[in-house]
Amino acid sequence: MIYDATTRIAEAALRMRARVGRSAALRERLVADPLPGRGDIWVHAASVGELTSARVIIEALARDHALQITTNSETGRALAQSWGLPARLAPLDLPGALARFLDAARPRLAVTVEGEFWPLRSRLLAERGIAQAMIGARMSERSAGTWGRFPRVIGPMLGRVDAMSAQDQGSEARLLSLGLPARALLPRLDLKLLAPAATAPVTDAPGRGRVVLAASTHEGEDGPILDGFARAATGRPDLQLILAPRHPARADQIAALIAARALPFARRSAGADVAPGGGVLLADTLGEMPRWYARAGICIIGGSLTDHGGHTPWEPAAQACALLRGPHFGNFIEAFDALEAQGAALPVEASDLGAVLARLADHPDQARDMGRAARDVLVARAGDPGALIARLADLARPRC
Repeated sequence: MIYDATTRIAEAALRMRARVGRSAALRERLVADPLPGRGDIWVHAASVGELTSARVIIEALARDHALQITTNSETGRALAQSWGLPARLAPLDLPGALARFLDAARPRLAVTVEGEFWPLRSRLLAERGIAQAMIGARMSERSAGTWGRFPRVIGPMLGRVDAMSAQDQGSEARLLSLGLPARALLPRLDLKLLAPAATAPVTDAPGRGRVVLAASTHEGEDGPILDGFARAATGRPDLQLILAPRHPARADQIAALIAARALPFARRSAGADVAPGGGVLLADTLGEMPRWYARAGICIIGGSLTDHGGHTPWEPAAQACALLRGPHFGNFIEAFDALEAQGAALPVEASDLGAVLARLADHPDQARDMGRAARDVLVARAGDPGALIARLADLARPRC
């Protein structure tokens, strides 16, 4: 009752503000103007990251259902529209805005990506008989502790969920403890891994095992990587290094480091596509990392030789690359623990990088096996979206 009264007062104030300030975004969130059409399924994602992670699911649903996408940001809205889908800013959790949106959209299913809990939205959906689902749901220990102090708020919201796929085991357990009914549980999915897991690896590229990629390097890493490669390339004239800096603006600086080591090299920005034998291709362009992951059989994870926490291992894992990571991998501890447990990744120090590269170059079967193991770990952790998509489609069917 208090929440209802507060939201009604807030909505009246916001409507006045929208009229006076003429804010198009606020008018859209208040649903002050008519919606262009309806959608069988309302998919809500906070912004670009959440939309991108759920793209595999969204596009599967869009093949058979009319969708209405909402986000909390204008960049998210633009992204969904670029996919050819109807998208708008989400209605605020206010009674009038929600009622106008639901009256116009008339969805049969509301899907939330990752995790947002809005009390009024949850209740109004239930009152209208609209099924509710959450995909890739997350609940950290800290958030669970906060929600645990409000059991009469979170409990009913979770109790109304018809289907939920958690991102990880910990989130699943915390959501169950807060009131999610066990009957709503679906197999876990890590949405961010679905797209790389769906990538078809180019494992049969000729000479792939003789190509090393240093992916997304930071300042202070290029020199040690070049030194390690130079040692490994001695006596192996067909070994190649693709060096892709995180920030191509450093390209001239890196080119000087390569020249100082008398290594032959070419620059992608000058049109080169292949490194000279025993030398380096300086990949000083943006937007081409998938190309380099597909080209290389061995990948050194940038940001891990210096203290930057490391970058994702999953994109090179999608292409079945053998993975090498330095001592700084705090951004992906759980990921590397899983990969190393299956023999898919090796820890290296700058001082032993040359020896490790030489060993993998001389034993291509080991590098190939590591790459296959990396892809297997990725696919297992991503999960199979088939059961989730089928359940969502069932919830979106018309009911007699």
